[in-house]
Amino acid sequence: MSVSNEPEEDGAVDSPKPRGKGVYLLPNLFTTASLFSGFYAVVAAMNGHFENAAIAIFVSMILDSLDGRVARMTNTQSAFGAEYDSLADMVAFGVAPALVAFSWALSDLGKIGWVAAFIYVAGAALRLARFNTQIGSTDKKYFVGLPSPSAAALVAGTVWTLHDVEVTPLMSWMSVFIVASAGVLMVSNVLFYSFKELDLKGKVPFMVVLLIVLGFAVVATAPAQVLLVVFVLYGLSGPYQALLRKRKKQGGQGN
Repeated sequence: MSVSNEPEEDGAVDSPKPRGKGVYLLPNLFTTASLFSGFYAVVAAMNGHFENAAIAIFVSMILDSLDGRVARMTNTQSAFGAEYDSLADMVAFGVAPALVAFSWALSDLGKIGWVAAFIYVAGAALRLARFNTQIGSTDKKYFVGLPSPSAAALVAGTVWTLHDVEVTPLMSWMSVFIVASAGVLMVSNVLFYSFKELDLKGKVPFMVVLLIVLGFAVVATAPAQVLLVVFVLYGLSGPYQALLRKRKKQGGQGN
């Protein structure tokens, strides 16, 4: 008796339908918005609107901090989302800050200016590549190297604070130092506290909420200056802690 390979017309068991290929919309919307803000920062800087360019980079930081949280809250993590987020970060926190700083002050120094900008871009690319390969293998309490959003905040905060001041040779050289140092710190082995151990879901004393409200009020009074100070202190915290650990280690060996 022959057995037909054709399905019966009535009562046949349907073959499984191929699973549709697609991407999760909600978290990738935030990533796309972050990418757009980074692209807008480049366009704004090219047109001389440095304040808008710097603000756009900070907007990208906020959006970048939301996409991963939204993905985890909605259980929509995916390999595509992780890769897309990394590419968007390269634009928003790698290319955009370097081009904004170059258009603002570094271009006056010629080759030295674009070399400093390239050091930053290369540092951001290497930082993101290293971060992607070290996921799950490092201590979550610390970042190895300055996170690219924090490096971008250092550059953008400087531009935002001084955008309405006439650029002098001293400011251009200061920008070279800030941009190049941020790039080097991103690829360094210096540890920076990640704040991932903070429990945002647990209960906190009322005083903590009050302090947060006061913090927002302080930022609102002078956002450019306050944010720049905050990220400068964060950028210095890694080398400072590394120096303390080195001295402590040397002191222990001396005993």
